Amino acid sequence: MYDHLMTMLDSRASRMSPKLALLTIHAEYIGGPDANYRKWYFAAQLDLNDVTDEKNVATDTVETSKDSKSNISQAHRLKETKEAWRIKMERMKDEERIQQLALWLLLWAEASVIRFCPEVLCFIFKLAEDHWENRTDKGVPAGTYLDTVITPLYNFIRDQSYRPMEDGRYTERERDHACVIGYDDVNQQFWYPEKIALLRLNDKRKLVDLHPSERYQALGDMDWNHSFQKTFKEKRSWMHMAVNFTRIWIIHIVTFWYYISANAGDLYLSTDKDEAKTETPVKLSVVALGGAIATLLVMLGSLVEYMYVPMSWYGARILSRRFAMLFGILVLNTGPSFYCVFFDRTSRISLAVSAAQLFISVITSLYFSIMPQSQLFVRHKKDSRRMLASQTFTANFPPLKRMDRLISVGLWSCVFICKLLESYFFLALSFKDPLRIMSSMQIQDCRDPIIGTELCVLMPSFTLGLMLLMALVLFFLDTYLWYVVWNTVFSVARSFYLGISIWTPWRNIFSRLPKRIYAKILAGSEIGAHYKPKFLYSQVWNAFVISMYREHLLSPDHITKLLYQRVPNAENGKFTLKSPTFFETQEDIAFKTEYYPQESEAERRMQFFAQSMTTPMPDPLPVQKMPTFTVMTPHYGEKIIFSLREIIREEDKNTRITLLEYLKKLHPFEWDNFVKDTKVLVDETSLSNSGGEEDTAMAEDISIDDLPFYCVGFKSSAPEYTLRTRIWASLRSQTLYRTITGFMNYQSALKLLYRVENPELVTDSINFEKLESDLEQMANRKFRFLIAMQRYASFDKEELENVDYVLKAYPNLQIAYLEEEKSQDEDGKKKNTFYSVLIDGHSTVGSDGKRTPKYRVRLPGNPILGDGKSDNQNTALIYYRGEYLQLVDANQDNYLEECLKIRNVLSEFENLSVSNESPYADVGFSTGPVAIVGAREYIFSENIGVLGDVAAGKEQTFGTLTQRIMATIGGKLHYGHPDFLNAIFMTTRGGVSKAQKGLHLNEDIYAGMNAFERGGRIKHIEYYQCGKGRDLGFGSILNFVTKIGTGMGEQMLSREYYYIGTQLPLDRFLTFYYAHPGFHINNIFIMLSVHMFMIVLLFLASMSVPLLVCEFDKDAPPEAPRTPDGCYDLVPIYNWLKRVVISIFAVFFISFLPLFLQELTERGFMRATSRLCKHIISLSPFFEIFVTQTYASAILNNLTFGGARYIGTGRGFATTRLPFSLLYSRFADSSIYVGARSTLILLFGSLIIWAPHYIYFWITVIALMMSPFLFNPHQFSMGDFIIDYRELLRWLSRGNGKTHASSWIGYCRFSRMRTTGVKIRQLGDAPKAWNKQHQSRARFGVIFFSEIAVPFFLAVGCVVAYLFTRSFDMSEGHNAGQEAPSGLIRIAAIAVLPLILNAGVLVALFCVSLLGGILASLCCSVKFGATVAGAAHAWAVINFIGFFELFYFLEKWNLSRTILGMIAVSSVQRFIFKLITVCLLTREFQQDGSNQGWWTGRWYGRGLGWYVITQPLREFVCKVVEMSLFAADFVLTHFIMIFLFLICFVPGINKWHSLMLFWLKPSMQIREPIYSTAQRQKRRRICILYGFLLTCFALLFFGLLIAPSIIGSRLEFKLDLPI
Repeated sequence: MYDHLMTMLDSRASRMSPKLALLTIHAEYIGGPDANYRKWYFAAQLDLNDVTDEKNVATDTVETSKDSKSNISQAHRLKETKEAWRIKMERMKDEERIQQLALWLLLWAEASVIRFCPEVLCFIFKLAEDHWENRTDKGVPAGTYLDTVITPLYNFIRDQSYRPMEDGRYTERERDHACVIGYDDVNQQFWYPEKIALLRLNDKRKLVDLHPSERYQALGDMDWNHSFQKTFKEKRSWMHMAVNFTRIWIIHIVTFWYYISANAGDLYLSTDKDEAKTETPVKLSVVALGGAIATLLVMLGSLVEYMYVPMSWYGARILSRRFAMLFGILVLNTGPSFYCVFFDRTSRISLAVSAAQLFISVITSLYFSIMPQSQLFVRHKKDSRRMLASQTFTANFPPLKRMDRLISVGLWSCVFICKLLESYFFLALSFKDPLRIMSSMQIQDCRDPIIGTELCVLMPSFTLGLMLLMALVLFFLDTYLWYVVWNTVFSVARSFYLGISIWTPWRNIFSRLPKRIYAKILAGSEIGAHYKPKFLYSQVWNAFVISMYREHLLSPDHITKLLYQRVPNAENGKFTLKSPTFFETQEDIAFKTEYYPQESEAERRMQFFAQSMTTPMPDPLPVQKMPTFTVMTPHYGEKIIFSLREIIREEDKNTRITLLEYLKKLHPFEWDNFVKDTKVLVDETSLSNSGGEEDTAMAEDISIDDLPFYCVGFKSSAPEYTLRTRIWASLRSQTLYRTITGFMNYQSALKLLYRVENPELVTDSINFEKLESDLEQMANRKFRFLIAMQRYASFDKEELENVDYVLKAYPNLQIAYLEEEKSQDEDGKKKNTFYSVLIDGHSTVGSDGKRTPKYRVRLPGNPILGDGKSDNQNTALIYYRGEYLQLVDANQDNYLEECLKIRNVLSEFENLSVSNESPYADVGFSTGPVAIVGAREYIFSENIGVLGDVAAGKEQTFGTLTQRIMATIGGKLHYGHPDFLNAIFMTTRGGVSKAQKGLHLNEDIYAGMNAFERGGRIKHIEYYQCGKGRDLGFGSILNFVTKIGTGMGEQMLSREYYYIGTQLPLDRFLTFYYAHPGFHINNIFIMLSVHMFMIVLLFLASMSVPLLVCEFDKDAPPEAPRTPDGCYDLVPIYNWLKRVVISIFAVFFISFLPLFLQELTERGFMRATSRLCKHIISLSPFFEIFVTQTYASAILNNLTFGGARYIGTGRGFATTRLPFSLLYSRFADSSIYVGARSTLILLFGSLIIWAPHYIYFWITVIALMMSPFLFNPHQFSMGDFIIDYRELLRWLSRGNGKTHASSWIGYCRFSRMRTTGVKIRQLGDAPKAWNKQHQSRARFGVIFFSEIAVPFFLAVGCVVAYLFTRSFDMSEGHNAGQEAPSGLIRIAAIAVLPLILNAGVLVALFCVSLLGGILASLCCSVKFGATVAGAAHAWAVINFIGFFELFYFLEKWNLSRTILGMIAVSSVQRFIFKLITVCLLTREFQQDGSNQGWWTGRWYGRGLGWYVITQPLREFVCKVVEMSLFAADFVLTHFIMIFLFLICFVPGINKWHSLMLFWLKPSMQIREPIYSTAQRQKRRRICILYGFLLTCFALLFFGLLIAPSIIGSRLEFKLDLPI
């Protein structure tokens, strides 16, 4: 920490006096107005104790401050103590400041995971300082603080989530967040004086009862286990959104009520038209009930708040008062309706009452919409001590500038004005006729033998209710649509204002570029006036151009046209600088010279650099005066440098191309430059090793055969040549080496700037070694690069060699890693000691090959208690140096020209200006310190196929267009990369991320929310950008989406969302909501709208089957007679349904708008149009639909089942064809099943009431089912497809005789585990057999809604729809005069009988396996089990198809009614399966011995212990469910395979498909694999056999579907069945 403090002082003293540097640093850490310690000191009211010198004054004050006079005196006293604090800090001696800084840094550095609890550290610091001032001891042994203070706190936090095992290690406890006292709970214990007063020692004495100087020593005797409690319960429930986003629900639901109720007079007005016209009071009163709805929503939110926030007496009093006020407001809003509706419907008094009620309703709705919940009916003085802690740590939001606040209000005004107008005219008015028709519809001649006529009476009401829910969902979606539109418009307008658009009037960005480099990059005011600017900026430009040449982006011909060159002057013979023609000719369209390859990386970098120079940016400080900063990158398992094997060999048998070949296709120009460069190097090396004519002859021989160079980049296998190829490939992939190389450009940039701005360093007699040493010293003084390489101690040989090479190339690079030292204590128990270690390239290498650590810090235990990344960052954080941090990921890149802007970027923190004013001077209003400065990202993985470009486009628009306006209106947070952080601000407030396991899965955003809540401003800059890699394959992108979705599910539970959602002003709350959770909730609403549309379509189509539809005349009045007689007016409802399709399509298609406008503003119309067209042609809409469903599924599953974990997404190139079975098992639950169910409903609806609008939904269901396969490389290669079909059949059948890593039964069990959970430990197992990452059982209360209630209501709805179609002709298929049985019996029979038959077969096979299993185990156990399972599954498929055909027959071969019936049957079975799984099944065993025991009959020897008695019964229940699931999966997979099989016959489909995926020209397509003769023959036999089998199945399925409908009506036989 001495080095840390001295580096900080050196950084600050380089631009101000040393005394002022110390003063400002001390002010930011300890005593300044923005210091967290000072804020905590007053929030915890310790000033009262210190001023009065009494023990518990703060606590007593809190307990007795009830009246207003006391509050006034407290506020006055607070001002006095703050002034006393300011004077004390200002008069403090420098030695005392140094002492306090040293004490803080020493406590902070050794705190390990307690650094996540900043106020705990403040408390410890206060006690340590009190002890130091009154110390009597002469010192303590090293490690005392760690062992007595930090380790007990660490043990408490660790034991909350982990339990010890017998081998000394720890395994995760089965606890959800609500049962875990986490970092935030511990930290908040020290916010309030009354909580601090409860801290007790083991002997039950209170800590506050001790003298202040004795408290620090007493920390080692604290009873921490009884000191902490939950301060916020992160219960897994949807109800969090009821309180966090109450205002969102009020705005939408209440407005929806106003709109619909105003147009729904037919529901509550008199049926007499004339009388209805006089009932205006009734209409106004019903509309006014919207205020009551708003009040009820607030009451619901308050009730939920009581459930999740443990209340003190004071908090309970506030909540009780709020409920009382709300109840009064509710009565005020509902009471007049009783009078106006039930007693007086027409009088003037009633009209006046209803008008007043409506006025009150509007005021109520506006008040609850605008006012944050925390401020409802509560009045607090600004300086009130009661709310000081919560205001300081949870609601200290940084204020916006006046203009930014106007932009914020203007944005949301535009959004809601457009939304309210469009929603009223497009949605509400269009719903008026359907509502009138459905509410008045009376269906005749409809009866069911069991239900009677009730179903027919209620059918229109059911349908109308579903239609209202559908309209409400669309009402929510409209808001997000307008948000995207206006957010994009405002962002584009701001880009024009900043001058970063190519459409701005000052297009001459290149001709003025040299002068702008001098004015904005160089600190011109510090350079001597006798140096010409051209001489200075030419060096910067030349360095930029040469850096791109060295990266092989430019050829030698290009750089000769781009460099400033010294040429002799013909007049005086002196050398002058000749400017390149590049700057002038770029503005001249007629000039055709090529300065760089078109649409290349070099062109992009030059254009962005020139364009960024036109934007406003702060003036740079000279290098010697700039602050020191550190770049930190966390690393776990990311690739460092590719090995030679990885780049020149295929990844596996399904990969058709090597990595090097693929990179050569992507970067052909750069590869040519690299080869030429390598050949020159070889020639020079060869010539230097020999001489004379023999050298020339050798050079000529080398040039004869260059094929190896163009193939692999080298001809000699010497390491220096192979390494060059490895590095070339690594620098064009997402590797750590690319990140290191890119960000070490800061060092080169600082050297360049220091040399250019100090020309006196370069003289004619310069010592170049000394010059380089001076430049190196300055760069190292101002810049550090730290890699948090968690696994370094366990790296394999290859990884260690890569790290060694990196350290040799960049010796100043620092690596922090975790080291575990194993030992035994005195009792012989295993003991693991953990250390945080730092090494760099200068560390000496010992005889064992290990580097000697520069620092080695002992830790209280394993610091990886969370999901890994945040803990890794925290462990390395003590090694950062300087005032600022830049956080980057291990898949990023940076460029020299961007690094040149680092001084401008750091100036954005607004504290670099030199001022002699004391930081303790009373400056009045403060906008708050800048905590985070965000920057743009360029996604360098764009244009690598459609998926890579789509992912890049999303990241690009979010990182630029969205962030630009979000930062302006105060909605930007921290997203990890490549943000710059105010190091002192962030490290004194909990660090750069949060780390509670599972809850803080998206760890970075919590640091942003934490900074935002504590007063830190977050900015965004446009002139600086870093490179960023993104996922490239379908699976990796969806893994990333799942990670983000599950992380958002955890965020919904967090206290940060509660604090922000209940305390932010309305406009800023809306910005936060729609930029963060609103995006994910909108995805849920989009998919919900699809499901709601399907259900509404199902009901409307069911009604259309038996009902006669009237002829439609749009000009006819509502009371006009309908034709023909007995018809039902359903056409307006069909028209409304078409409007619904248009709304959903608009919401989906608007997602393309931000990227198009972003490209339009920055790259022009042609680039934007071509990129959009390529996306659409490449079927990106299919992918977008699938991504939306994945987002929705991820967040829903997380909120239901939990289990959020970090998902490694994989960042390689997606050129490998994945097996069908792998894709199916990965996406079946989240999307394919949803698509299949929706396909059946849409097919039924299309057969009954077809409209062209439904094409969009056909695209949707196809996307949900087929996207994983449409975006699978080489999916339509016929040979690979047939072999894949063989793999599918194997996947379906294996895993029953012996365990297999990939099998259907494994997938089925895994899907079931998230509900049932996994047994923690099997009986008799050794500790090593324990399941360390088990799945806990889902709580019944949490999963009841999603797993039981929703399937139940869907089943009821589908059955009702089917019953309605059968309620009109009950003699169908039976003798005349005989009433047919109810359709309910038919559905029950078809749904339940297959399960009963399957159960009977299973019982029989179980007996067979028991009897024959023992004998079979002697010779063929595996085959016997597989055979029995195969027989059972074959029966299940036959049973499934047989009952379908039976149902087809019962419906008289009517396909549409059969489909409707099967929809009902499948929904009923789905509900039964869900009910069985949730209510009857116990936990799964981790191993699948139970499944194998069932099929083989061998239950012994499988580690089941006493469970062997009950497990067969449980397995029987499982198998009953599995039989039906297998049959469904078998049929579904074959339908998908048949669909894809037909596409394979399209000529040239594989080439076109590859063109769509990879965007490679036909001439550069990936080649067909080369097989040996034996391999070709084997593949041919497989293709013939399994191709024939698939064809037979296709003919069978189509025959069973189509043939009966054609010939069934001609069959004469009749079968009178009781169903």
